[in-house]
Amino acid sequence: MPKIAKVAVYVLVVLILALSIAVTLTIGWLPFLGPNARPLTDRTFERTPERLARGQYLTENLGCFECHGERDWTKHDAPLIEGTRGAGYADFPMAGLPGRVVPPNITPDPETGAGNWTDDMLARAIREGIGHDGRALFPFMPYPDFHRMSDEDLASVIVYLRSIPPIRKALPKTEIIFPVKYLMRSAPEPITAPVPQPDVSTPVKRGEYLVTIAACTDCHTPQAKGQPIRGLEFAGGFVLEGPWGRVASANITPDPSGIPYYDEALFLEMIHTGYVKARKINQIMPWFDFRNLTDEDLKAIFAYLRTLKPVKHRVDNTEPPTFCKLCGSSHGAGNQN
Repeated sequence: MPKIAKVAVYVLVVLILALSIAVTLTIGWLPFLGPNARPLTDRTFERTPERLARGQYLTENLGCFECHGERDWTKHDAPLIEGTRGAGYADFPMAGLPGRVVPPNITPDPETGAGNWTDDMLARAIREGIGHDGRALFPFMPYPDFHRMSDEDLASVIVYLRSIPPIRKALPKTEIIFPVKYLMRSAPEPITAPVPQPDVSTPVKRGEYLVTIAACTDCHTPQAKGQPIRGLEFAGGFVLEGPWGRVASANITPDPSGIPYYDEALFLEMIHTGYVKARKINQIMPWFDFRNLTDEDLKAIFAYLRTLKPVKHRVDNTEPPTFCKLCGSSHGAGNQN
């Protein structure tokens, strides 16, 4: 082999090794190989009255039908449009999504819904981010938060979903743009061990579990390139734009720039009515679902929020959007950070 050919081969080998190391240390190989998914099992969940009741409580009061059903966003309580409960959304109307995101029909309809999906297909989708067809789900579906949902609560949700009326509604497929359609393959994480019931022995522990499976952090934490910004957890500033208007999520930490003035009574009033005194809460915040949680659960959520690390981040939707150097987006009072 001529010397120049040997050098070329050597350079090629070095480049391949360098590229392999770079991929391994950065995005990993899942975007190329496909999501990390466990094999499906034949498990089924026994239908019991207790599970049915618990599943209804969780599904209807923690916002599942905010996406898997169509809402009248022109009204303050964004009521669910009759005949769409669980039937999905042809194209969720939020600006800034990386393509067309279609929350699927999860009613028991066998042709257009989840009627032919097994219990484990639903379980794997809800907590692990793998669709019934084996694809990675876009994490607009908050399966990274549902990952901590207990096995019993998961079973209850699925039992309830099996009970809702089937709705025949064909939907288009989700179409995520390049390169996100490949990068998101790294998000799913298999669950291979039992997830026990959470410790809810104190209000704070109960509240932490509820805040987690309600995916509160997804909206109340600003993002950069689709990832939550570390150090700004629950500090608000995530911009949500759609038929409800353009609104930035609130800072709900106890910092003076957040909600230190809330007491338990004001928090319950806000959730029950959608108002903080005379100030209206935007309907993209699903207070209209949360208001049906028990007062015990709402008080536990508030108790947990009081334990959050205070984070200084001013967000004020009554002021015009300005650039915020902390979170990198434009929102009201951004220039005061």
